[in-house]
Amino acid sequence: MPKISIIVPFNNGKKYLKRCLSNLSKIKYNYEIILVDDFSKDNSEQIAKKYNNIKYLYTNEETTGVGNARNLGIEKATGKYIMFVDVDDTIEKDLFKNLKKYMIQDIDIIKYKMKIIKDKEFYVDGPTFEVTNGEEAFNELCFKDKYLDSPCLYLIKKELFERTNLYFEKNVYHEDFGLIPLLLANAKTVVSSNIYGYNYFQSENSIMRNKDYSKQLKKMNDKLFLYEQLKKKIDRMNLKQNTKGNLLEYYTNSIILTIKDLKKEDRIIYEKKIKEKGLLKNLRVKNLKHMMKKIMLEFDMELYFKVNYQ
Repeated sequence: MPKISIIVPFNNGKKYLKRCLSNLSKIKYNYEIILVDDFSKDNSEQIAKKYNNIKYLYTNEETTGVGNARNLGIEKATGKYIMFVDVDDTIEKDLFKNLKKYMIQDIDIIKYKMKIIKDKEFYVDGPTFEVTNGEEAFNELCFKDKYLDSPCLYLIKKELFERTNLYFEKNVYHEDFGLIPLLLANAKTVVSSNIYGYNYFQSENSIMRNKDYSKQLKKMNDKLFLYEQLKKKIDRMNLKQNTKGNLLEYYTNSIILTIKDLKKEDRIIYEKKIKEKGLLKNLRVKNLKHMMKKIMLEFDMELYFKVNYQ
């Protein structure tokens, strides 16, 4: 059985760590758990010591976001496949058993589905397809899968990180926004299964993070920073022009959606920035709906948000 390295980055995860580790420890498969502690101050390590098959690592500098912690986990992983689990979430006990047939085929990236758990369970649907190449996979997912850039919904071969030299950006929010689409496009093989395997708990902690307005502004700045880095990387990649165009359009749409959640005075500032940076040129006109969207964004972005999101 191909070995899996489950990487769990966290900061002060004591509240959820027991549930997470209890869940992972019950899975019967060939795997290791790599806990990456990003400067916790709540004695999380004492909880981890009660469980077997765990590597407990510390990041060497306190960072914003989890990119540095995930990269450290990848570096120390001994598994053929990498899986990312957030400390306040769980996975289905049969997930690896159900995905084994794809791992045996040596597929670079294996995608599965998730449930959102709050007051009740919500099954998140999305495109499924059999084994294909990375460019076709990304082009199929990029405008249809709301959670495309979530690293927790993929098994990824460690060799793919090493071959492409693509890793998470350090000290930013939305580090997954900057990595997962590029990994997909550069993979040799990808499958998107109909298997539900990840349980995302919409905890009070995650809700409060989403309400922290200072972090919303940092996310906006980080996405614009990442876009500039990504544009240079994409230009150097050996990808078809359509795939490159879809990558840039995907990132542009994600940035626009982040702007809509800001206060009006901040929205206006960032609307000006994305126009100055020429991001709207990435929005291609494929039909009348796309044409109307582009016209509204170019001439009155506030009207676009009012029509579509209020």
